[in-house]
Amino acid sequence: MSAAHRRSFNTLDTWHDEFLNQADPSDPQRFPFILVGNKIDSDGGSKRMVPEKKAREWCASKGDIPYFETSAKEDHNVDTAFLCIASLALEHEHDQDMLPNPGDSQIDLQF
Repeated sequence: MSAAHRRSFNTLDTWHDEFLNQADPSDPQRFPFILVGNKIDSDGGSKRMVPEKKAREWCASKGDIPYFETSAKEDHNVDTAFLCIASLALEHEHDQDMLPNPGDSQIDLQF
């Protein structure tokens, strides 16, 4: 989401829902997401159209999604955001490995 463009914030619900619809994860409520507010440096922040508070409220409404404000130009928080989503993805993958896979079960029926 671009902190400098209100429209990108206004489409978050659509993007989030469409991703879940297309990816069809087994547990959508626990699927790892983060929200990155980029371009916080645009004209020293004077072009900011999405307040941090508004972005954090959206994240809270979606189950406390982690939120990071970043600036690629100033190399601010970019690594932290990537490390967070990588960590969440690995944690999610581990949790998924712990679930039984229905394809791994074999039932022999004898008549």
